[in-house]
Amino acid sequence: MDAIKLEVAPKIAVYTPSENEKGDEIQPWDDAVTLALTYAEIPYETVYDEDVLNDELAKYDWLHLHHEDFTGQYGRFYRNYSNQPWYREHVRKAEETAKKMGFTKVSQLKLAVVKKIREFVVGGGFMFAMCSATDTYDIALAADGLDICTKEYDGDGADPNAQDKLDFSKTFAFRNFELSRNPYEYEHSSIDNNYGRNVPPEQDYFTLFDFSAKWDPVPTMLTQNHTRTVKGFMGQTTAFRKQYIKPNVLILGENKPAHESRYIHGTFGEGTWTFYGGHDPEDYRHFVHDPPTDLNLHPNSPGYRLILNNILFPAAKKKMRKT
Repeated sequence: MDAIKLEVAPKIAVYTPSENEKGDEIQPWDDAVTLALTYAEIPYETVYDEDVLNDELAKYDWLHLHHEDFTGQYGRFYRNYSNQPWYREHVRKAEETAKKMGFTKVSQLKLAVVKKIREFVVGGGFMFAMCSATDTYDIALAADGLDICTKEYDGDGADPNAQDKLDFSKTFAFRNFELSRNPYEYEHSSIDNNYGRNVPPEQDYFTLFDFSAKWDPVPTMLTQNHTRTVKGFMGQTTAFRKQYIKPNVLILGENKPAHESRYIHGTFGEGTWTFYGGHDPEDYRHFVHDPPTDLNLHPNSPGYRLILNNILFPAAKKKMRKT
């Protein structure tokens, strides 16, 4: 993963919810994609909630979403971190931004952001999501118009019938999942194959599918690697239970014995999206306040190679259109 100079450079945006008065992003963790972009010396710009709602995404070709909770439940960190200064600041800033943008709840702000991102994809954009930005994006779409946040997150109770009112026709990747109704549970729904996942770390691998470059150029580009077996890694959203994946979604990588997919792709309108489970391919369990991964120690990381494939994907597509 040396420095890369693209002949047809896509304009890249990395979404971060908000920044504090010092200009720093309010998150006590690192983003594997920004690490990869920085390491490969690929320029990118950061966009915030206000930028998305003000239609700034139209300036970009490629958008990355990472450790975000688009349901307005602050990552479901309430039980372990609700008294931590960084958590309280995150909540304060999110509520401040919601009020500034005309919303009474953070969940309403996040839904509006999700819909703007959907417009970006429909119009031909490339969206790449990892960790909790994958399932919470679809949960927010399915729960459009519903209150799924308990009083711990928005001050009032959730709709007791929200599960029966979910609209799975609006989602990108998932269907028929069940919401987690326990506000103290570090999980949003049944999509994530985390609780009860009996996969020892030393056996945690997923396999990339083989595709024909002639007949399937897009998945071929997205799965290019020096190995077909990639070491697994945990995240707030680790992997996707296969029974909740829509039949039109293309599975790029899976752990078949665990009945889970780790890497999936699809189209929506004129654009594409890719969901990649886990937080950091070279940090098996990445906890809050852990130091960032030094990519100089992992120059041939197959897990990071998949991230790089997605970063380069829109440049490759542009080049293909010219020939």
